[in-house]
Amino acid sequence: MSTITRPRRQTLLRHRNFRLLWFGETVSQIGTAVTTVALPLVAIETLHASTFQIAVLESAVWLPWLLIGLPAGAWVDRLRRRRIMLSCHAVSATLLASVPLAAWAGALTIAHLLLTALGLGVCAVFAMTAYEVFLPAVVAPDHLAEANAKVRGSESSAQILGPGLGGLLARLFGPVAGLLANAVSFFVCALCLARVRVAETVDPAPRQRGDLVREIRDGLRFIVRDPYLRPFTLYAASANLMGGALTAIVVVFLVREVGVDSAIAGALISGGGVGGVVGALLARRVIGWLGTARSMVVAELVAMPFALMVPLTTTGPGLVFFVAGTFVFNAGVTVSNVIIGSFRQTYCPRHLLGRVTASGRFLSLGALPVGALLGGALATYAGLRAGVWIISCLQIPAVVILLLSPIRRRRDMPTEPASEPASGR
Repeated sequence: MSTITRPRRQTLLRHRNFRLLWFGETVSQIGTAVTTVALPLVAIETLHASTFQIAVLESAVWLPWLLIGLPAGAWVDRLRRRRIMLSCHAVSATLLASVPLAAWAGALTIAHLLLTALGLGVCAVFAMTAYEVFLPAVVAPDHLAEANAKVRGSESSAQILGPGLGGLLARLFGPVAGLLANAVSFFVCALCLARVRVAETVDPAPRQRGDLVREIRDGLRFIVRDPYLRPFTLYAASANLMGGALTAIVVVFLVREVGVDSAIAGALISGGGVGGVVGALLARRVIGWLGTARSMVVAELVAMPFALMVPLTTTGPGLVFFVAGTFVFNAGVTVSNVIIGSFRQTYCPRHLLGRVTASGRFLSLGALPVGALLGGALATYAGLRAGVWIISCLQIPAVVILLLSPIRRRRDMPTEPASEPASGR
């Protein structure tokens, strides 16, 4: 009797190009997570900056999304994405290495830190947009959900390792050591990316004057008119406004209000980051059980109320409030990020993907620098703990945007638009 053998679905771990891309991104994400603690610690411990100055520093990292986020998407659609990412990694490594060199020479200033943060933000705009378009060229469409889950899992793992490592490096070698570690991580990421071999498709059509404006308009129009991307973007912008406010002052809150040292502050942020790993591990199972649309709504409804535990944080046993609150919050947000990333990459027409990605991030991530300044102002005038309370309470209502969108009636997200939009080409 003959037996029928079912072909096994090849795991992405056997995919050489994805392994290289994934490993490089993971190392870079760990370095970036180190910087989320190290950069404000440099301002706090080395330059003795005020709370509002630290918030401005955090705002500078995200400000480029408002300044160049829209044209970046059109440029990414025109150019080789791997080349863009390699250039951005090289510039980022150089900027980061300049900070410890200036500190050791006794020439570091808050202006230097601000310019470094702004430069890192510019590189992030192009690198992140290029990555979103590059990934579908590396893996097949039916592997995108798995690839995004793995990358999100690595990102969440980095949020565990990075802040704790940043705090430890600050205690042992000074806060500038964390920025040097991130410079090395960008170098490793660039080496891995240089070994990835894929065939990229770039629009060969000749460009005319005014094409850039029209291409930017195409990306914005697609989001504004789409019944799914529009509420996703509005929700992300609302959530990021408060998320940026909290991120801008959380290290200051832990060090100056709660009273922990740099190593403990990093460890607390790392503890909350475990939730992101759990969310990434559970994402595919939750999606299979509930469907993509329902999973996103449920994940956000469960996660958002736990933000209210953060302002309850005190020394001793009260530190549990911070870890528990950020753990559940990060788990829910990671599930949502896996769904949104995979949805956008499969749903959007390929020739518009760079523009749609950049336009969406212009609107959503552009809220982060505004939120950072808002957080700094609240902490300065209302006090650190009162500011964290206000921010945490204002995060919850954003879920209403999802509940009023068409996804509340669906089990799964659609895989393509109802009609193909005009591309402007």
